[in-house]
Amino acid sequence: MDSLIVNRKIMSKAKFKFEDLKVYQKALDFVDLAYNVCDKFPNTERYALSSQFSRAAVSIALNIAEGSSDTDKQFNRFLQMALDSLNECVVCSTIAKRQNYISELADNEIREKLVELSKMITSLQKYLKTKTNLYKLTTKN
Repeated sequence: MDSLIVNRKIMSKAKFKFEDLKVYQKALDFVDLAYNVCDKFPNTERYALSSQFSRAAVSIALNIAEGSSDTDKQFNRFLQMALDSLNECVVCSTIAKRQNYISELADNEIREKLVELSKMITSLQKYLKTKTNLYKLTTKN
């Protein structure tokens, strides 16, 4: 019983900064959606489109997390990789729709989530660039 209480205390304290980023939370939400969509693909796609789609979705969240602990310049680079993976998800969704693995409604839902995520990532990139430029201006004077 005491170990359960200790474990809960440890779990509540074991948190990383990137987990508070809204863009990271949205990326995880998209991973959940991608996994749910891929579960409906035919078994023949398990090691093909399904695998690619889920890996690309996971890569978005991974790149946000990995880059967040680095410099702003490096974080921006990782955010660009997250956008590249996001674009892969768009293509995977399009292929899935064209192959009738998902409906047009499902494709639209995926695209809406990806547009929102793309805007968040792009906004974060702009913020990081502005922050870097402001720093350069203040250190020159």
